[in-house]
Amino acid sequence: QVQVVESGGGLVQAGGSLRLSCTASGTIFSLTIIKWHRQTPGKQREFVASITGGGTTNYRDSVKGRFTISRDNAKSTVYLQMNNLTPEDSAVYYCNVLTSRTYWGQGTQVTVAS
Repeated sequence: QVQVVESGGGLVQAGGSLRLSCTASGTIFSLTIIKWHRQTPGKQREFVASITGGGTTNYRDSVKGRFTISRDNAKSTVYLQMNNLTPEDSAVYYCNVLTSRTYWGQGTQVTVAS
């Protein structure tokens, strides 16, 4: 059973930074693709960033240059470094682990105050 746990959310002022963490257990972590998504009330969950086992990254346009996704396979953890945050980045952020199946964490709230 794969378990996915996110952490690192919180309240930050506009222009500030946060680092989210996603830890997955119960899988060969280095072979997984990890994605971050986010969701605000009344809206569909949207893709934010992804990283393959080999380290190839991809970002939605609105976060390019501000967010950085990275992974530490030894710790079975993926990070999302978020800089220069804006109120539009406020959302619940979800980690998505892709193996032969897909797994989601419970989400972590990010609130950016203007």
